[in-house]
Amino acid sequence: MDHPVKWRTPLLEHPYLKLEFQFLMLTSLFYFCSGIIQVNKTVKEVAVLSCDYNISTEELMQVRIYWQKDDEMVLAIMSGKEQVWSKYENRTFTDFTKNLSIVILALRLSDNGKYTCIVQKIEKGSYKVKHMTSVMLLVRADFPVPSITDLGNPSRNIKRIMCSTSGGFPKPHLSWLENEEELNAINTTVSQDPGTELYTISSELDFNITNNHSFVCLVKYGDLAVSQIFNWQKFEPPPPDNSLQFWVILISVVSGIVLITVIIRSCLAHRLAARWRRGKTNEEGVDMEKITPIYIGSAQASV
Repeated sequence: MDHPVKWRTPLLEHPYLKLEFQFLMLTSLFYFCSGIIQVNKTVKEVAVLSCDYNISTEELMQVRIYWQKDDEMVLAIMSGKEQVWSKYENRTFTDFTKNLSIVILALRLSDNGKYTCIVQKIEKGSYKVKHMTSVMLLVRADFPVPSITDLGNPSRNIKRIMCSTSGGFPKPHLSWLENEEELNAINTTVSQDPGTELYTISSELDFNITNNHSFVCLVKYGDLAVSQIFNWQKFEPPPPDNSLQFWVILISVVSGIVLITVIIRSCLAHRLAARWRRGKTNEEGVDMEKITPIYIGSAQASV
């Protein structure tokens, strides 16, 4: 059983194929196409582009199938043999079980474009176009959620923040919003890596720290968007500690009560002591009055 093989020599280097390819391009201009299917994918995903045409295994040897992207060849099948052009080699193949679809692995941003499938059949000794369809492949790279960084205070009561994200495609647009109104940003920059074609975007915003704020950093790319929220709460001095004041008052009241109690008790003790001393003095005076004097002369007379 014969297996399809990959040709190393580009088909368009053969003179007769150059003429045939030009004929295909001219024929395509007059071929009726009802519409273009759109396939949306992200970088590194797999894309399956359908030719929307079925043929049997027996017919495969009598047809020619071409897949081209815009004005460059992608893949060709002639006499049952498949050739893949170098840009798509080792990551593109035909799925004959799914309407002559081509499968592109590990998608790149450069794969964006319109892919056209052309099927030719031999009639009366020459190949004629029997089917043609186009598929638009849109490859994107999703931006991660933006990060917001505090850049400090450029002046009194003014704070500066920066929003940034990178690694996405297509070209993004960044805006700052507050209460759904767009704000005036500063130092907005957009750059693209020439190798990966991925974009990086950043923008800065100044605001007054004496007010409360809720900012939204919104990054749009194509029909998609990512965002990040930054909330700012103005500084407010803490309320006085009423508990400390309470304890101070309580201690003062208790101390006053204790002091008054001590004074009262001291006064009472002093008065009781004075009263006791006066009573003691009076008792001694009464006792002195009860003692009868003894006269020595009278005692001798009685003797």
